[in-house]
Amino acid sequence: MGDKLGLYLHIPFCRSKCDYCDFYSLAGQEVRMDSYQKALLAHLKQAAPAARCPVDTVYLGGGTPSLLGEKRLLALLAAVKKYYKVDRDAEITLEANPDSVSPKMLAKLRAGGFNRLSLGMQSALDGELRAVGRPHTAEQTVQAVAAAQKAKFKNISLDLIYGLPGQTMDSWRVTLARAVDLGPQHLSCYGLKVEENTPLARRAEAGEVLPDDDAQADLYLWTVDFLENAGFRQYEISNFAQNGFESRHNLRYWLTRPYLGFGPGAHSDFGGRRYACPRDLEGYLASVQAGSPAVEQEQAVSLEERAAEYLMLRLRTAAGIEEWEYRRSFFREFEPLERQLEQYQSRGWAEKTALGRWRLTPGGFLVSNQLIAALLEHQEQS
Repeated sequence: MGDKLGLYLHIPFCRSKCDYCDFYSLAGQEVRMDSYQKALLAHLKQAAPAARCPVDTVYLGGGTPSLLGEKRLLALLAAVKKYYKVDRDAEITLEANPDSVSPKMLAKLRAGGFNRLSLGMQSALDGELRAVGRPHTAEQTVQAVAAAQKAKFKNISLDLIYGLPGQTMDSWRVTLARAVDLGPQHLSCYGLKVEENTPLARRAEAGEVLPDDDAQADLYLWTVDFLENAGFRQYEISNFAQNGFESRHNLRYWLTRPYLGFGPGAHSDFGGRRYACPRDLEGYLASVQAGSPAVEQEQAVSLEERAAEYLMLRLRTAAGIEEWEYRRSFFREFEPLERQLEQYQSRGWAEKTALGRWRLTPGGFLVSNQLIAALLEHQEQS
């Protein structure tokens, strides 16, 4: 993966905005899809000459990429394959909502080269879906998964959220059991976060009671045990997969492998520099149409920053960090970090594997922000 490149294409269109969503997305703007498609195709072509290494992951995220329809999606994938050296076994993922796919559409997408589908299930209970403004029903998720399997998608991921309004341990158990019964290869389980300036934040400010941190912790720890027994290995704080079905594209973020992002709000990490596209559709369209790089922020990444990223991102994963990997990459002493990790181990937050790697335990994942912040302080002092 180190000599390969990932591509991320952001599709910002949604049928409606969910109450918790803080991603850059636009509801009710389907009329802009054609002009956006044209800009995205132009941007892919503009960036291609600099991207000489082979591409082994392509990810269409959003928003709701499936809203574009199979014709536009297949045109985007064809352009990627035309302008970039895409590996024959590349992982090519499409995010979709259950209400925005059909058996015919999925069959065409699979035949056209998409080989991984990530569905926003979120809950198996209609009341919980309605509570956060999700546009689909539980039955539509069942139908979408069945259609994907019939279309020969052999790599299906389901996104789930715990800590939803009105959710209990019993209702979460129902959701997770039904999700596993659908036969996916991958599950992403995220704790609900109340982001500023969202409808959910305004509801919370008005006095609506949501599951608190302790309740979310109980839900999370139960999830880890349940999914392990169901054959899903936890390989990152929020991600679980059957053997061999870890998200190769998302792993490249956590392992700081290079990627290029296309679309408003998309980020890139390539050639030792970070880039960010303008976080608004008009700004993005204008920059691409002008033939200039659609970049709002750009900065070189120092070795010191990479060392900090190594701790912040690798400790999100079950693989964790390793002394000589750290020493070789960043020319720093590991002892101050190990002393801190040994303290974490004594409290059940970290463990050293038989291979000599340090990783956080599920209990450590729950307080990972605080644990990693302390390690970063030791890193600075060293």
